[in-house]
Amino acid sequence: MELAENCVTVEDREHKWKLLYDKYVRYLFIASAGLMAVIILSIILFIGQQGLLTFKEVSPSEFFFSTKWDPSEGSYGAFSFISGSVLVTLLAVVLGAPLGLAGAMFMAKIAPARLRNFMRPATDLYVAIPSVVYGFVGLTILVPFIRETFHASSGFGLLAAAVILAVMILPTIISISEDALRAVPRTLEEASLALGATRWQTLWKVLVPAALPGILTSVILAMARAIGETMAVQMIIGNTPQLAKSLFMPTATLPSEIVVEMGNTPFGSAWGNSLFLMALVLLLLSLGMILVIRRIAKERVG
Repeated sequence: MELAENCVTVEDREHKWKLLYDKYVRYLFIASAGLMAVIILSIILFIGQQGLLTFKEVSPSEFFFSTKWDPSEGSYGAFSFISGSVLVTLLAVVLGAPLGLAGAMFMAKIAPARLRNFMRPATDLYVAIPSVVYGFVGLTILVPFIRETFHASSGFGLLAAAVILAVMILPTIISISEDALRAVPRTLEEASLALGATRWQTLWKVLVPAALPGILTSVILAMARAIGETMAVQMIIGNTPQLAKSLFMPTATLPSEIVVEMGNTPFGSAWGNSLFLMALVLLLLSLGMILVIRRIAKERVG
């Protein structure tokens, strides 16, 4: 009896310690999430507060709808940078998303296990390559190729930046999309094949729709990286404050222009505040794109 009571006491103590441990770990996770939310909110408030001071000297219509950027003359039109960021991001996703999805489908459902075990680490390795390396490759190889092939005046512009960004976002799309495709229950695939569907029909009409939320998540993350990419884009887009009217015309994006001019602007001036406002616009553009994609995903899934 005493032995049984001792065993029960030990088990009760272990159970109480586990409950206590789970309780404090839960509080730790909540505190960590709250701390991250406070940090992000503080950054947004600081950037927003400093950026909105721009409107003391610059009208909102001039900042958002004018393409003339010349701080020496007091002109702070950022429309060309906003349009450049949006266009280069969308073009990069248009080029990179189909290739990434095709690579994910191949690695998830077509490639042999030995080849997949080799390709997955190789794909993940691309994430570790610094963006300046991509920019240097684009500067030395892609820009001259575009200049000679398409007879562009310089080779710098939206196309060069979009191609480099498309390559940079491929690992994100491939990795997350492959996990989403492999998470689809195998019974769906077997049922489709049993009903007489071909391998391609099963992949395209069964597996891809079932894995669509995960695929769209990969696109969202890819867009977030593309629109915020700085160094690679800054090296090959031309960094010219003008509205791009063709794929081969040099222009600039919000991140590239901020990097180029942030070292020359005095803090608190209209010039410096306008750069903070451009950073705020960049944050809002990223948030808007994420919300749009999530809305589309919700409608497609529903």
